[in-house]
Amino acid sequence: MRIAIINGPNMNLLGLRQPELYGTMSFETYFEQLQKKYPAIKLVYYQSNHEGDIIDYLQKEGFAADGIVLNAAAYTHTSVAIRDAVLAITTPVVEVHLTDISHREKFRQFSFLTDVCKKTIIGKGLQGYAEAIDYLIALKK
Repeated sequence: MRIAIINGPNMNLLGLRQPELYGTMSFETYFEQLQKKYPAIKLVYYQSNHEGDIIDYLQKEGFAADGIVLNAAAYTHTSVAIRDAVLAITTPVVEVHLTDISHREKFRQFSFLTDVCKKTIIGKGLQGYAEAIDYLIALKK
């Protein structure tokens, strides 16, 4: 089984950016923990601050991977193009947000992705990625 994790803008700053909201661990460190937790799963990771690059990667993995975990970050609230990419692919996508976006600023409370993803996980910090992987594994059984 192959699962792609895709992170959007500013997620490369995890561990440095607003630690009171996002914690102190980098995603790269957490990704290593995920790889150890799921040794039978081929996990691949991609992060970009550029909308078009995220769309290209969704299209690439969207017909090859068994599942996608997507944290589109700020693009969640602005990108119809990423929404359209999720709609265009056949691989199931789980939307993840570290914080509870329903309790954030008004502009962050709407997601263009929720209704086109198989599941949405919010407010569980980095653990939300493991929950998403577990969900995708269960889908394949």
